[in-house]
Amino acid sequence: MNEGMENLKESDDLILLIEQYKKDIWEWQQKESQWIKDKNQLEGNKRIVEELSTKMINMNGRLKSALEINEEHQKYNAKLQTRLTEVEEDNKKLAKQIEDMNRRRL
Repeated sequence: MNEGMENLKESDDLILLIEQYKKDIWEWQQKESQWIKDKNQLEGNKRIVEELSTKMINMNGRLKSALEINEEHQKYNAKLQTRLTEVEEDNKKLAKQIEDMNRRRL
């Protein structure tokens, strides 16, 4: 009977050990599943960051070009304003000359 009890105890210990291993395996599978989810999410986030970085580089290039164009337009507008002022002054002088000539005729 003593031997039967030992066999029963060993069987119970083995069953408990198997159940503990099953529980441990299940917990590791859950952790692995979460790690895979986290890895996939990180890879997705990495792709998003890479795409946004590329877009930012392109936008910075376009902004640089736009700023250069703006600077050139400002220079050109300054020249046009100077020329417009000169033409307005010439027109005033011509108007004065015409007025003076008309007075002389009268």
